[in-house]
Amino acid sequence: MKSAFAAALMAGVTLTGGLAQAASFDLQSVFGLNVPSIGPSPQLWAERVKLMTNGEIDIKVHGAGDFVPPFEVFGAVSSGAIPMGFDWIGYWASTIPVANLVGSMPFGPSPDVSLGWMFEGGGLEIIQKAYDPHGVQIIPCHLVVGEAGGWFNKEITSVEDFKGLNMRIAGLGGKTLAKLGANTQLVPVGEIYVSLETGRIDATEFSAPQLDLGLGFQKVAKTYYFPGWHQPSSWDSIIINKDVWNGFTPEQQKIMIEACKANIAYNLGNQIHAQADAIAKIREAGVTVKRFPDQVLVDLKTAATEVLNEEAAKDPIFKEALDSLNAYVARVGEWNDLQALPR
Repeated sequence: MKSAFAAALMAGVTLTGGLAQAASFDLQSVFGLNVPSIGPSPQLWAERVKLMTNGEIDIKVHGAGDFVPPFEVFGAVSSGAIPMGFDWIGYWASTIPVANLVGSMPFGPSPDVSLGWMFEGGGLEIIQKAYDPHGVQIIPCHLVVGEAGGWFNKEITSVEDFKGLNMRIAGLGGKTLAKLGANTQLVPVGEIYVSLETGRIDATEFSAPQLDLGLGFQKVAKTYYFPGWHQPSSWDSIIINKDVWNGFTPEQQKIMIEACKANIAYNLGNQIHAQADAIAKIREAGVTVKRFPDQVLVDLKTAATEVLNEEAAKDPIFKEALDSLNAYVARVGEWNDLQALPR
């Protein structure tokens, strides 16, 4: 185990007066720092960590591409090339299959249930087992509310309409649509608008209206579908090289986790507040906002369940997490049922 001082040397140290020691660490996000909501999120976390450690830990946050391309952040943190990163968990699914489940479980739990499972229901302990072989510590740090179903330039009346559709969609939702005949691809955030504008893709999903509006999709798509069946909730996280993480004191580690919990609370409130205004502005731009037909959602759920079972059969940690999450949803679901009010 490295000492805190050795870990600080790995990332850069500033000594003040020979007495106090402040360690400075670089963090690269997979997102641009100007992306609404998620862009500033690692900066807010870094500010909280600095405040709560009385300036002992100073984290310098960098945007997408500052050190490595966005989709190479995990590998760079794993190797120690950069000490920390901020991500959408699902980007690392090809390396860590369970990241797909946590990043985007189709027809999965609501944000509040996802939060309970992660920190109280054993979810984080299961996920960390998948990250350990790569020398990476994960701290869930930004809980994304339910997304939109996506932006389309054609009407979706049945799942047959997905056949041959070129769509930017990530995670298990992408696997679900591929099963239904869509041509799915993962396009980096900064390239989605141009890809949609030029016809490289016919449709896209990215996030909730607040974020989608900021990226300008309302200028190049005619119809905005709901609900976000593919991602009712999802996680962004701080990832830290294990040698760096082990160099922090237990108190500093606890502070980083608690700072993430504060980040989650702030961002949930911010996201809920912002969606109504965003939808109104999207409508003002001439976009039709509508729901997928009920039968489309039923058929999507059938295909998504098949995908989840197939993925669970391939990876034991994915299966453990899926079983744990399904059991947790079933156990806490009675609470919501008992509290449900008539509309």
